[in-house]
Amino acid sequence: MKTKLIRTGKLIDGKEVLAIELTNSLGTYVKIYNYGAIINKFIVTNKQGEKQDIVLGFDDIDQYTNESYLTNYPYFGAVIGRYANRVKNGRFTIDGQTYQLSQAKGGDCLHGGDIGFDRKMWDVLSTIDPSVTLQYVSEDGEEHFPGKLTVQLTFKLTDENELILDYKAETDQATAINLTHHSYFNLAPQGGSIAAHKHRMPASNYLEQDDNYVVTGKLIPVEGTHHDFLAEKEIGKDWDLNEGYDQSYVLDKQYGEFTLASETREENSGLKLSVYTTEPVAHFYTAKYLDVKGGKEGKDYHSFGGFCVETQHHPNAINIPAFPSTILRPGEHYKQTTIYKIEHHS
Repeated sequence: MKTKLIRTGKLIDGKEVLAIELTNSLGTYVKIYNYGAIINKFIVTNKQGEKQDIVLGFDDIDQYTNESYLTNYPYFGAVIGRYANRVKNGRFTIDGQTYQLSQAKGGDCLHGGDIGFDRKMWDVLSTIDPSVTLQYVSEDGEEHFPGKLTVQLTFKLTDENELILDYKAETDQATAINLTHHSYFNLAPQGGSIAAHKHRMPASNYLEQDDNYVVTGKLIPVEGTHHDFLAEKEIGKDWDLNEGYDQSYVLDKQYGEFTLASETREENSGLKLSVYTTEPVAHFYTAKYLDVKGGKEGKDYHSFGGFCVETQHHPNAINIPAFPSTILRPGEHYKQTTIYKIEHHS
């Protein structure tokens, strides 16, 4: 079990991009950049005994800042903040004060604004085998959010093939916060469509969205709909061929309880990815908008070529009082734990 720090020589915002490599006793290998806290590689051993990378991304750090990539930007493997998903009209009010965020296509704020935590340089605070703690300080007014927010994220790789993400945050002024991670997974040895992956989510309800994918506040039972993943099924079994899935599922749990969010299996690799979280919601996205040229080993990535399980609080909760609060105040401590666990399935 070890942690290795590698200098890339690439500078962003005057800081050098570092690669942090985590390796466990099973030979599982995770590579993380301090740019965007990006999970660049997640290499595991499949049932054939082959090494297999289960996350989408690039071979070279330069490709993550390429203009063509950012034009149709899928947030490969990055942390999302200060506020995940969409905020209606890019606007919210705290203690009588209204804040106007930047607005993306459709007029809503997406994934923290024009340049969110996914494109920031994080400081490497510590490396303790086999883990790394990154920190980013978001200044008051960044992307028009109030308060200076200090965020720490620790990645730890265990000998149980768990990649643990522990988030902590504090603020000096009441602010809105909803963090998540945006890794795209594909468990098939050769990649391609994830339609045949088998997926299960212990979620009896999903959140209604308007025409621009913004959560409205209404819960809809999954029973009798194509959104029902209470029992395992192939991802492509019931989906809309044009849309796939891009929904927030409310997990069946007590608020704050650490439980399973999803299980996904693939037959050819024999791999199973289980996601566990303290968060109340898992947003399931099957990459409808994915269109990236020249990914790892020169592969092009297309629609439905990966899936994301984005653990978080209810999207747009800052504007929906009935949802669990996403307001963080001075003296309070934001905490979240999400685990990606890889196993072989029978």
